[in-house]
Amino acid sequence: MRIAPDASARELLPLAMAVHELVNRLPVTMRSREKPGVRIEDGKVVDDEYTGPVLEEVLERGEVIRTVPDSGPYEGIPVVVSPIKDGDEVVAALGVVDLTYGIYSSLQKVAQRPIR
Repeated sequence: MRIAPDASARELLPLAMAVHELVNRLPVTMRSREKPGVRIEDGKVVDDEYTGPVLEEVLERGEVIRTVPDSGPYEGIPVVVSPIKDGDEVVAALGVVDLTYGIYSSLQKVAQRPIR
């Protein structure tokens, strides 16, 4: 599958949905360089004109960004966004929202508590 810089949300959807399923249905966002894309949650497209500040920054910088957005629907939740390149050209950005952040450290603390 080749992704064009002007790919529409509809054209990006199969790849975005595949990643969504691979990461156990964590929210996924994806857009092409020239057009808004998709935001997927719980197996469904919740926005087919989606863009976000981190997706846009990745398109501009061309490198993976791990951050916690300070605006948008995922404000305060860790995200990882990666560029998709065709050679040296950034053609799209794909992100995963890490809703699991902190769960494992919390579980580890609970498991370490003595049983009374």
